[in-house]
Amino acid sequence: MKYQKYFRKTSLKQKGVGEFFLEEISKKKPKVFLEIGVFHGVTARNVCELLSSIHGNDFNYIGVDLFHEGHETKNEVIPNTKFNNPFKTIYFNYIKRQNPYSIEAVKDLLRKFRENVSLIKGNSNKILKNIDMSKVDYVFLDGGHDYSTVMNDLNCCSEVIQNDGVILCDDYDLSYAPGVKKAIDEFTFENNLKCEIICNNRFAKIQKN
Repeated sequence: MKYQKYFRKTSLKQKGVGEFFLEEISKKKPKVFLEIGVFHGVTARNVCELLSSIHGNDFNYIGVDLFHEGHETKNEVIPNTKFNNPFKTIYFNYIKRQNPYSIEAVKDLLRKFRENVSLIKGNSNKILKNIDMSKVDYVFLDGGHDYSTVMNDLNCCSEVIQNDGVILCDDYDLSYAPGVKKAIDEFTFENNLKCEIICNNRFAKIQKN
């Protein structure tokens, strides 16, 4: 399946990375997919299209994000929400009249799958503790990049691994966010888990040994 950008920003924009990502998801064929770090919702829409092609209407997507700019912290990596393409700026400001990084805009992009989608606005450090991980079989972790946040998110999602699910972490070897790699390496070592570094060190795929 080709990874579509839907006229929005996405972290999986490099050639072939989006398709690689979708191929990884298709190997597991999850029915309940959790994404931490939804951003503009492009990955969410692609995942929903893929899961719909596999399961029809029998799947669920859960997305967690701040859905708000201005939450900068000292050690955090903040995504650039501004478009380089002026036509996209005009489209969202004057035609759609939306901030594409708002929960309303992401809901609009996912409206085709509104019966299958749950979007949760808030900080993953708090939100994940209230999600029933026993029902989740795949996690895409691309939220906060600070060491403590990544470690929190991994620990909160550990039940997914124990139930034979997968956690796929983005930005494993990102030079300006070393906390991601540090947290993943420590988490997998301490829990005796299998960790594959794939797609030119882009993703860390964590599952049972």
